[in-house]
Amino acid sequence: MRILLDTHIFLWCTMDDPQLSKKARAMILNAQEVYVSSASIWEASIKQSLGKLEVSIDKLVSEIAQSGFLELPITTAHAAYVGQLPHLHRDPFDRILIAQTICEPLRLLTVDAALKQYTGLVEDVS
Repeated sequence: MRILLDTHIFLWCTMDDPQLSKKARAMILNAQEVYVSSASIWEASIKQSLGKLEVSIDKLVSEIAQSGFLELPITTAHAAYVGQLPHLHRDPFDRILIAQTICEPLRLLTVDAALKQYTGLVEDVS
């Protein structure tokens, strides 16, 4: 299975946070490929600059490779697909992650159950 980590799942992985469920850990360990979107770094950078997240962005970037994860850049196809999505969710970062999930296709690991409304490719790992 090829998976994409929602931003909070990636952050919990890097911090070894107990909020990361056993189900999520098992899926990550057993995946063929694990991707982190450049949108997640972008989102973390904004939250860090606003004082809403205490994290080193440089460390997050290096954690992608150190963890054996793969970077998933935002392509023009991903960006264009956002316009085809129904307006179920206002968060632009979640919308681009959904677009990437559908376009690639990948399984998106998240604890945001609302994202399941978009596609069966969303896996709630609460």
